Amino acid sequence: MTLRTRVVAAVGALALLAACSGAGNRGTTDGFVSGDGSITTVDVADRKDAPVLEGKDLEGNPLSTADFAGKTIVVNLWGPWCPPCRAEADDLDIVAAEYADKDVQFVGILTKAKDPSEAIAFNRNRDISYPSFADQGGRLELGFTSSLPTTAIPTTWIIDAEGRVAVRILDKVSASTLANLVDDVQASTAQPSEAQSPA
Repeated sequence: MTLRTRVVAAVGALALLAACSGAGNRGTTDGFVSGDGSITTVDVADRKDAPVLEGKDLEGNPLSTADFAGKTIVVNLWGPWCPPCRAEADDLDIVAAEYADKDVQFVGILTKAKDPSEAIAFNRNRDISYPSFADQGGRLELGFTSSLPTTAIPTTWIIDAEGRVAVRILDKVSASTLANLVDDVQASTAQPSEAQSPA
């Protein structure tokens, strides 16, 4: 699906997204704006370091992206109360399972949820295979402010194997689009940089 098609689809779905939108921005935990379907990709030379996300998973167990160093990491900001998040959940898990043996780790950031029990039930019902942080107060998502900050829920970031933010997707994403983006990120980091290339 082309970016133009995705943007048109996003505009057509504004009524659905309204359930997830409100006044304000991602700088607060009180409100945010809807995604516009945009996909931002960053050239290797321009990528900035991703935050190391640390906290607890939905079950209260320690969780850190530092444990996945050297892998491509897909981070999804979501909430079970958000229709686009629910709509993309199965596609995310399809790609997570398909790429599990390709040095790719998925991790969620549960946002705007005082009690993770609804998210736990949602993940169990959908057989979601990857963990999520319980991010009360939006602390973890704010870690992307210096690279590619979020302006919507859902937001998906792809962090390359060097720990740099390579892609940001504002709005839900399909399995095919996400898989292609992961492939592109892995291919880009597999190429030697100009500084490493022989003269």
